[in-house]
Amino acid sequence: MKIAATYDVSQNVIFQHFGKTQNFKLYEIENGKVLKSEVIDNGGFGHHDLAVYLKNLGVEILILGNRGQGAIDALNNAGIKQLAGITGNPDDAVAAFLDGTLKDNPDAKCNHHGEHHSTITLKL
Repeated sequence: MKIAATYDVSQNVIFQHFGKTQNFKLYEIENGKVLKSEVIDNGGFGHHDLAVYLKNLGVEILILGNRGQGAIDALNNAGIKQLAGITGNPDDAVAAFLDGTLKDNPDAKCNHHGEHHSTITLKL
């Protein structure tokens, strides 16, 4: 099984906005143990295309902070289980998942969509 976590490399924490994550930390799991982990970039993708990218990498479970409804739908369509509202170190989150103590927060959603997607028109 493969688990991915959105990843802020500079802070060594789970990145909190799925669609803007620049990196993922991937974990290969066998018999309930982490065999290996690696940090990868986002493949140059954003928002909706990230779900397909992760699916093509074989990811079955995604640990993340927040995401918008479009990302939720894309991840669901790709068959990727989401554990949202997670903060802190991704290694700790994966360990908690493996021992059954990581709790999903289905209400962990971005509610500011449109704000950062607007176009600014300059008048000359």
